[in-house]
Amino acid sequence: MKNHLDGANCRRFYGHGIPRIKLEDSTGTLIVVEGADGSGRSTQIVRLVDWLETNGHPTVQVGLKRSTLVSSELEKAQEGNILSRTTLSLFYATDFADQLENIILPALRAGFIVLADRYIYTLMARDMVRGMDEKWLKNLYGIATVPDAVFYLSVEPEELVQRNLSKNATLDYWESGMDLGLSRDMFDSFLKYQTLVQETFRKLQRTYDFDIVDANRSMDSITKELRKKIAALLEGK
Repeated sequence: MKNHLDGANCRRFYGHGIPRIKLEDSTGTLIVVEGADGSGRSTQIVRLVDWLETNGHPTVQVGLKRSTLVSSELEKAQEGNILSRTTLSLFYATDFADQLENIILPALRAGFIVLADRYIYTLMARDMVRGMDEKWLKNLYGIATVPDAVFYLSVEPEELVQRNLSKNATLDYWESGMDLGLSRDMFDSFLKYQTLVQETFRKLQRTYDFDIVDANRSMDSITKELRKKIAALLEGK
């Protein structure tokens, strides 16, 4: 598996980075698991944390809407279903930036494995589907440090909708893209929105070169593949 970092595991930012923050002394490992709700992402992360820590690797978890700075405000704002695309984008960017500066980078400097339950790619894909400028987004997320590995769990939209309905008995307004006016029917809107997100992820994959993992398979087979690739990554560091 290709390491995302250049040279001898030299950590770097995607763009301008964060002022006064240096990455030269960061010895930890940043692993990202991407995927839509219903892709099995959360289950795989739980399994990976247990496996990593059992094998002596101290692990820190981060994810969307977990910042102590804005997560509760973002949750409340989304409940009204009235956020503009720019406000929504900047809310998530603030949530990410706070976790990056206060959790991710300190953990990497301390030599931990940081396991991210989604990263800038989900945020960019969602925003691009909503018509945000890709160049503007790349600049916005130029603060992000390049991960050591990124795995995108890809599941067909038709399968995703069944998994979400089976788990929650309903569909999420934002995960269905109802704010985009794709369809008045939430089921139909979900399929159209998730198809657009999946297409955008494949476009981003050509830029960011992450692993696309077929997640239409059993959980055990996916776990086996992820462990094998992560073990090879850690062995090569």
